[in-house]
Amino acid sequence: MDAVSGVFLVGVGLIGGVWNAVAGGATLFTFPALMWVGLPPVVANATNYLAMLPSNAAALPAHRADLKAIAGVLPRLVVVSASGALLGSLILVFIDPALFMLLVPALIALATALFAFGDRVRAWLLDTAGSRSQVLVLAGLFLASVYGGFFGAGLGIILLAIAQLLGFRAFSVANAIKNLLATAFTLISIAVFGVGGLVAWPEAVTMMVGSTVGGYLGGRLSHQVNERLLRRAVIAFGSLLSVVYAVRLLAG
Repeated sequence: MDAVSGVFLVGVGLIGGVWNAVAGGATLFTFPALMWVGLPPVVANATNYLAMLPSNAAALPAHRADLKAIAGVLPRLVVVSASGALLGSLILVFIDPALFMLLVPALIALATALFAFGDRVRAWLLDTAGSRSQVLVLAGLFLASVYGGFFGAGLGIILLAIAQLLGFRAFSVANAIKNLLATAFTLISIAVFGVGGLVAWPEAVTMMVGSTVGGYLGGRLSHQVNERLLRRAVIAFGSLLSVVYAVRLLAG
């Protein structure tokens, strides 16, 4: 990794950290940025988990009181989510890189759709499945975590909906559960990717420097920016990326 790539990754990590703290969805441009500096798609995806970990974990101390109040149910949720993430991460380790590259446009498009329509999806789930058995909801958590361990962009909205389906209707509590589960399965995925040799450590640590600072700044700026404009920018960028990668595949 040369100096120009290093500065680029710090900058992207900084923006990504701020973006995650303010609106979420930073993976839509941190993942492509890692490919742009030369990492293969599977390696870029795995490296992105480590690089953006600080922006995910930084929110947990602020949720201490909410998590303490529901401590009795958290082990079950963490075990289910971690099991799904482990399976998803193992699939990524063993998948044919060419097949993963074929999936990239669809994964980015899915993540963009989740980000764009996440509030509607959450409302629909609560309306249609709010009275369903918790076993079904936990099964949904497992499947969502499989996706989280494999790619994960846009997963936060689904985790938030699942927390509310489990009966935690207060947004602060549901958000605390979402951040805890996201951090837990990210750690699981990092461990699997590290053992599997998929993490590009220099690039990961370089971007992590930026995401750490960005996450801190984003927390302080989150109430001073126009979130609607940021969300529109994320959606537009994600849509553009999915088209660009689809065209590349068709042309290649």
